[in-house]
Amino acid sequence: MSEAATTLKLTRPFVTPEGVDLRLQLADASQRAGAFLLDAAIMLAVLIVLSIVIGLVGVGAWRAAGMKGAEVMAVLWLIGFFLLRNFYFVGFELSAAAATPGKRVMGLRVAARDGGRLRPGAIFARNAMRELEIFIPISMLFAPAGVEGGGVEGWMYLLGITWAGVFLLFPLFNKDRLRAGDLIGGTWVVRAPKRKLMRDMADEGAERLQRYGFTPEQIDAYGAKELHVLEDVLRQRERKTMRAVADRIAGKIGWTRLAEEDDYDFLSAYYAALRKRLEARLLMGVRRRDKYDVAR
Repeated sequence: MSEAATTLKLTRPFVTPEGVDLRLQLADASQRAGAFLLDAAIMLAVLIVLSIVIGLVGVGAWRAAGMKGAEVMAVLWLIGFFLLRNFYFVGFELSAAAATPGKRVMGLRVAARDGGRLRPGAIFARNAMRELEIFIPISMLFAPAGVEGGGVEGWMYLLGITWAGVFLLFPLFNKDRLRAGDLIGGTWVVRAPKRKLMRDMADEGAERLQRYGFTPEQIDAYGAKELHVLEDVLRQRERKTMRAVADRIAGKIGWTRLAEEDDYDFLSAYYAALRKRLEARLLMGVRRRDKYDVAR
């Protein structure tokens, strides 16, 4: 299959809160696997460093208490691994980037399949399933099988591995490359390639903003979520999309557009005004997540 055909196969509609379809591209199985391996390597490195630090700091205390250092290290390592694997993914995906370091390197991020805001509940749900999908199968692979005698224990082990394999291979057998956690959380992983800009959008829009007299009420019609969507629209510079978004924004804020008014100029100016407004409020401790959020 050609690269163009593969890209088309993984392209999905993504309707924003403004009703605009941005046409996102889903991550393929190899990209998701690569991101997970990078994250696993980072977690392993953190565990190794913590183990060394704990060993150096606690060895004297363990000897004084008559405790076996190896056993204590094993317990602490298991506890640390449990906490790390449960909070690593959740913590990074709750950030504005909605991506772990591995996903960011691979140019990926998590998004809500309904086009709305990525909520904490969805992130917790998708990552809670990771224990069942990945870490339990891994622990079973390294556990003593007991299959030599061909008894019940051996059959249970083989059935358990088969059952776990279904979860591990699940993304390969659905067109959206979803994990079981994605199905439960209502999420998917999409491509978010980095695009280098010659100039900062806010600086470019600030020059155009001088020609537009947006009132505070008109700027307050939207929040941070819509700012990110507008940034994506400006990056893509797709003519029909810009026209649709410009018309929707103008209608919502009551702006009368002139026939000769350029869509990109209007959107760029509004982007600069909205970003400046949100940053000013953020300095005062006020954060407006989207147009439905009442800033206080």
